[in-house]
Amino acid sequence: MTDTPARLLSLLSLLQTPREWPGSELAERLRVSARTIRRDIDRLRELGYPVEATLGAEGGYRLVAGAAMPPLVLDDEEAVAIAVGLRAGAGHAIEGVEEASVRALAKLEQVLPGRLRRRVGALQSATVAVARGDGARVDPRTLTAIASAVAGPERLRFAYLARDGAASRRLVEPYRLVSTGSRWYLVAYDMERGDWRTFRVDRVSEPCATGVRFVKRELPMDAVEFVRRGLRGGGTYLVDVTFTVTVTVTGDGRADALPGWLRERVVGAEPGSGVVESGEVRVRFESADSPEWLVARLALAGVPFSVHGPEALVEAARVLGARLTEASGA
Repeated sequence: MTDTPARLLSLLSLLQTPREWPGSELAERLRVSARTIRRDIDRLRELGYPVEATLGAEGGYRLVAGAAMPPLVLDDEEAVAIAVGLRAGAGHAIEGVEEASVRALAKLEQVLPGRLRRRVGALQSATVAVARGDGARVDPRTLTAIASAVAGPERLRFAYLARDGAASRRLVEPYRLVSTGSRWYLVAYDMERGDWRTFRVDRVSEPCATGVRFVKRELPMDAVEFVRRGLRGGGTYLVDVTFTVTVTVTGDGRADALPGWLRERVVGAEPGSGVVESGEVRVRFESADSPEWLVARLALAGVPFSVHGPEALVEAARVLGARLTEASGA
């Protein structure tokens, strides 16, 4: 293998397999001399890849963890597996994955060869995921198209279906994608309306980057807060629930026995390092989810709870409890 760039990529692909490679084996696989392998290892180190060498008659090389994440070289199977996994995670706004998965997916799909893109699409269409209770699902291709426009930055056109069913075409300057853990939102400057807007991504279709670059405007506030304010003014309600648990309350007031999506909403618990003896943690927060979906999610927290309000959530808990009792034959 006389082409140095191609040889370096092949060498890097071998080294990213979690094992130690004797220099002689690397030389045999790449059909070069041991001296060439040593020079190529030095080139990889100059590029930031932390390659560790071991002493001995044979000597060996392996890639180790460094101070920064170096670029990865993936084979076809690995690239398909990662793309499918990222699509599955991004499409459901899984808590903890959120924006990073969409950015990674946008980068991967940008360079994915056509043959692999077709395989990813075939796998995606052949599998069915369990949808959210309110049916709000996001096409990962829509997310990656929006993420690419945000990163550009590049003006974006798309079709939008409002909450009342009204359809429209929008031209926007995309600013940020925000995940609430259950839904994705796009914060963007609407060119035709001359103002900032929040768009639910599951209601966006046919996103198309226009190719027109722009200088990002200053959003009046943090993007997350902008979305939260929009939710409070658009059909949200105040949830009031008490969890009966024994929890450790951390210094910032969070109860670490609760699920992550509830920890930041704990109220009434005194900060400290001790245990809440009463075992009751009061939680109040705004929600735009359907009461039926939310009460199921509360039940999945795995600890006893009492719903104080609103009445629609109380009724949803009553109905779910009756269904589960009937299903159990009790």
